[in-house]
Amino acid sequence: MSKKYIGVEDLLLDETFLSWHFRTDDRCILQWEAWMAADPQNGALARQAVVFLRSLTLQEKEIPAEALIQAERSLLEKINEAEQRAVVPMGGRTAWLSGRARRRWVAAASVLFIAAGIYTLRAVSVRTPPVVQTAFGEVKENRLPDGTSVVINADSKLIFSPGWKDGRDREVWLSGEAYFHVAKTPLKTRFIVHLNHFDIIVTGTQFNAVNRGQKANVMLKEGSVILHTDQGKEMKMVPGDYVEYRNAGLQKKPVRSDSVLAWKEHKLIFEGTPLKKLIEVIREDYGVEVKTRGTAVGEKKIYGILPNDNLEVLLYALEATGDFAVEWDRDTAIIKDKNP
Repeated sequence: MSKKYIGVEDLLLDETFLSWHFRTDDRCILQWEAWMAADPQNGALARQAVVFLRSLTLQEKEIPAEALIQAERSLLEKINEAEQRAVVPMGGRTAWLSGRARRRWVAAASVLFIAAGIYTLRAVSVRTPPVVQTAFGEVKENRLPDGTSVVINADSKLIFSPGWKDGRDREVWLSGEAYFHVAKTPLKTRFIVHLNHFDIIVTGTQFNAVNRGQKANVMLKEGSVILHTDQGKEMKMVPGDYVEYRNAGLQKKPVRSDSVLAWKEHKLIFEGTPLKKLIEVIREDYGVEVKTRGTAVGEKKIYGILPNDNLEVLLYALEATGDFAVEWDRDTAIIKDKNP
């Protein structure tokens, strides 16, 4: 989703957001669920929009002529209220709007009431999109409906549309990290992985993908893929390529593939890697807050292979290097320089 949403009103004026809320379009549901899962701020913004939406939409199951007349009256009343009060609930507090912003909310109210009538008239049965999800510290392997094998790293989520058929694009939305071994189909149907800033388009191949907040990268092990950005730019990858999203663009950089893929074997490989990178991994994989104590301890380099299937064992192995000491302050791990 390339469009930028700054305020609640931007969501309410987006038809695809309404489709997500009213559960009328599988594709929109998948896109918005992935967008919200990618960033806590996105989820908070969507919840605010839902609060306002629920205060406006009608609750009728069926809409006879009399109900449509009543809906029109209610619409006019709400518009009048918006003009007079010009207030919007925002996370438990009231924000007063004026001028252009007020007019946009009035327009949003109109759009939402009209949409409510349209969606309520439809008898739509929407299936909940299949989701594969892992907890902190968990690595899980799954097989998708087309035979594609996917290994999902800790604290990650993969959403995919139901009812895959050969000849139609197979689409998934990733939040977190996963390794894909994409199955080829007789009709060479495309397999598309949607990340925050770009899509990965393949037919049959093996690659690793990361999509956590503003961090996104791809490491191709086998086959070929095409990356397609929100801005319409494309980049083709060959085996061994590593591409990350940086400065609003795609950039290739040299890496060791075994270091990138070590997580699949519950390992971390470090070759002069700053401690702060390990701290980032701990926060992502285990959901534990980590602090450092000492001058520039976060920049101190780590060499070697550490286990990554148990946080206690990982921290013990870090201490075993002889360079660091670890202590706990309630739920926070504190790493100190043993040789300052």
